[in-house]
Amino acid sequence: MSSSGPTRAAVRRGRASTSSSRAVSATGITIYGCEPDEALLFREMAPRFGVVPAMTKEALTEANAGLAAGNRCVSIGHKTRVTRAALTALSRAGVRYVSTRSVGCDHIDVNHAKSVGISVGTVAYSPDSVADYALMMMLMAVRHAKATVRRTDTHDYRLGETRGRELRDLTVGVVGTGRIGTAVIDRLRGFGCRVLAYDHRPGTAAEHTSVDELLRLSDIVTLHTPLTAETRHLLDHRRIERMKEGAFVVNTGRGPLIDTEALLSALESGRLGGAALDVLDGEEGVFYTDCRNKPIENRSLSRLQELPNVFISPHTAYYTDHALSDTVRNTLINCLDFESGKTWTG
Repeated sequence: MSSSGPTRAAVRRGRASTSSSRAVSATGITIYGCEPDEALLFREMAPRFGVVPAMTKEALTEANAGLAAGNRCVSIGHKTRVTRAALTALSRAGVRYVSTRSVGCDHIDVNHAKSVGISVGTVAYSPDSVADYALMMMLMAVRHAKATVRRTDTHDYRLGETRGRELRDLTVGVVGTGRIGTAVIDRLRGFGCRVLAYDHRPGTAAEHTSVDELLRLSDIVTLHTPLTAETRHLLDHRRIERMKEGAFVVNTGRGPLIDTEALLSALESGRLGGAALDVLDGEEGVFYTDCRNKPIENRSLSRLQELPNVFISPHTAYYTDHALSDTVRNTLINCLDFESGKTWTG
């Protein structure tokens, strides 16, 4: 469950000197879903690497795949799922490499991409962005921050009926000890709490145990594992039932790591103490959009948000200036490495 493979390769590429990258001149990259702050950085950094970026605000679709004609490399965002038809259209346009500006690539059918002659790469960025956010969510959960803010927003300044808890008195279970999970563990040590870890490839000095034992003992369970066929619904009915009474769940990984209906059942029954979720199964089409004047079709999201002990944020843990700079730089390096034959294609 460690976020290794292409991610670690991208880290190594991110540390490579720019002088070797300059040896590849006038490489073209088409950048889809390019937001204004990303565009500024691409314009600033691309000339240093000898790259000519062609940018569009539009997410990649079958209809606009032709914008990449003449470029073997494209970069895409993580906010929109890439269809098989779009990948096929890219291949026909001559694209041979897709670099997604994200650590995960579950929004891309990697096997279909391979079948049409396209390699897919991810980027590494500062793990501190997500690690900091995960710690914030833990503290908000155990100090009942959502209920407190709701009360004070209505000018009710009384204390809540339930006292908060201190991290030093708790056991925190970290599922996934890749770069982000390890950064979370490093931060937790400063709070003096007991830390348990689970990963099928243990790579940190934390106290490792089985996933079921971690769930049984942990007051907080925080998820930092990639989404794969094996980890989908990692927290299902069976495993949630094994969790400690009153425990909290924190998820800054991917929404489908949790069976949302099973989580809702445990929260609504009072078996779990709360949840802090930066990602949610079915978030596509809701997160990153303004839904103030339209109904939310994701009923599970609505039910979760009604609960006073559930904090929801719209997949924003990664959203820092440092992480953006890393992402843009490593996107350029990924594409140059592909052109020079250095890219891990797995």
